[in-house]
Amino acid sequence: MLKRLLPLLLFFFAPHVYGEVNSAEPRLRVSLLTCSPGYNEVYEAFGHTAVRIYDSTSKNDVVFNYGMFDGFQKNFELKFMKGDVRYCVDASEFREFMMEYVHARRGVYEQEIVVNDSLKREIVAFLEWNALSQNKYYKYDFFYDNCSTRLRDLLPHILGGAFTYGKALPPVAHYTFRDVINEYLVYTPWERFGINILLGSRIDKVMTDKDIMFLPDYLLKGLDGAMFNGAKVAKPSVELLPAAAPPATSLNIVFMVMVLVMTLTILGITVPKLNLLGKIMSKMLLLVTGLLGCLILTMWFATSHGGCRDNFNILWALPTNLLLVFARPKGRAAYSKIAIIGIVAVFILHIFKLQQIPLLEFTPLLVSLIFVFGKIYREGQLETAKS
Repeated sequence: MLKRLLPLLLFFFAPHVYGEVNSAEPRLRVSLLTCSPGYNEVYEAFGHTAVRIYDSTSKNDVVFNYGMFDGFQKNFELKFMKGDVRYCVDASEFREFMMEYVHARRGVYEQEIVVNDSLKREIVAFLEWNALSQNKYYKYDFFYDNCSTRLRDLLPHILGGAFTYGKALPPVAHYTFRDVINEYLVYTPWERFGINILLGSRIDKVMTDKDIMFLPDYLLKGLDGAMFNGAKVAKPSVELLPAAAPPATSLNIVFMVMVLVMTLTILGITVPKLNLLGKIMSKMLLLVTGLLGCLILTMWFATSHGGCRDNFNILWALPTNLLLVFARPKGRAAYSKIAIIGIVAVFILHIFKLQQIPLLEFTPLLVSLIFVFGKIYREGQLETAKS
């Protein structure tokens, strides 16, 4: 209980800990706020970022937040699914903004931007203009237009060509959008598994320093080394609110489930006495992968989610698998041969880094499908031979 109350007590009784500006400092202070990932909801997993504007004369302490949306708008769920939700920038009191992170036990870090007052006023003027009702809305895109990219692009817009960000990418070769997403979703294995199914080859692009700053943590790194006219742009980050420790990593439940599915499928197909089990597992896999294929096509062609396009998981999650569950189409042997070739192609695409898959979780599932289609191929050949 004391652990939960301590951040709240600090917030009310020690405001200097949270970055209050004293009267000796410049009148106007502009700083970037970086909020640590949360572990209760999947949308919290990637952190958040905002801009704080403090005026020591008026005592106004405002946060401009580009992560706002109206969850009560008509047909919100359908719009969210289609990628048509409009996000907006909104201004709120600093204390009000911080209270959310106190209760969520998520860390907040502040980087003060050290440019002259004239440029600070330009930043503030832009934010105030952007927060007007006619300007505040934008079409959200997780990778290319979000709360972090909006602020990433703000400083170059105001400061011009004399401004450059520092190194943000980690020293890893061939680091992609998918790689970094998988790292952030390490505590939510089922969400990570589902996202890897629905996101296509576009997120297997190798990132630049600019690209990776779509995530708040990396925008913080980029700003930490940023330069303007040969001088540092930001002071070192200050911890305003400590983050709770992340949950302990547990067993990879997705891998365990996929291995169980593979084991039951192979036993059911190869052991004559378990023929009924083999039929059940085969139909279940065909049904699930067929429905997944329909979902992949929907996300690819019927939504504006750019990351879901060019998704080669359709090669193993064939929508036509549903025909093998509810009907007995002719040419089942030829269909199965094509399906197996599609699965092999998925591994080839992974090897050549055209679209990567989490091998640990995907391999047992794809091996199961190979056994299923192998059995259907043999049965199809027997039917052809009899006829």
